[in-house]
Amino acid sequence: MPLVELRDIHKVYHLGGEEIRALDGVSLDINEGDFCSIIGPSGSGKSTLMHILGCLDSPTSGTLKLDGMEIQNATPRQLATIRNQKIGFVFQFFNLLPKLNVLQNVELPMVYSGLGGRERRERAMEALRHVELENRSKHRPSQLSGGQQQRVAIARALVNNPRIIFADEPTGNLDSHTGELILDMFRGFHREGRTIILVTHDPEIAALTSHKIEIRDGKIAANLDRTLAGLDRPIPAAV
Repeated sequence: MPLVELRDIHKVYHLGGEEIRALDGVSLDINEGDFCSIIGPSGSGKSTLMHILGCLDSPTSGTLKLDGMEIQNATPRQLATIRNQKIGFVFQFFNLLPKLNVLQNVELPMVYSGLGGRERRERAMEALRHVELENRSKHRPSQLSGGQQQRVAIARALVNNPRIIFADEPTGNLDSHTGELILDMFRGFHREGRTIILVTHDPEIAALTSHKIEIRDGKIAANLDRTLAGLDRPIPAAV
């Protein structure tokens, strides 16, 4: 069974009397252990798709299953719980809280899940060791480089051991060398068996992933698997 199943997903916005179809009948599967990229130009619907996949928004119609659970009709409170327990997010602009130190930023998802202080600190330090930043645990985000801040954000995404890690343009605010180091980290997580969904506008980054989904005008334009001899192989449309 796929880890994520989308069937005939539509997302419609109404702005000033105009109907905007951000997603128009999207169906796809993402399997456990996939390293998947979602690529498309600005306005294609890729961010809307990520928001729905990541339980940040609900579709107008269609069905969505995550880890076997139907969630398209979940309440905002239920979606928040699902995000906390099953999903880790890494964003382009890091989204760290400036008044908290590195350790406290990484602890945040566990605060919301109700873990005690000692366990939070131990797990946060372990996540920081995973990204080689345990020696910066008492620093504030403003005292770190962009690449270090993104590694803190990655540690925060890992700390609850989520089923899926979503990365939205994770190298978009970094220089090319630092961006490559961050991508190397994601490749390492994939080798560990983690499921990663990476949103990008860069074809070179998408080419690094084993499963590439191209979206245009709210529809799936291509759905390719590169695991066979490194060649693009179309994935049959989900039904």
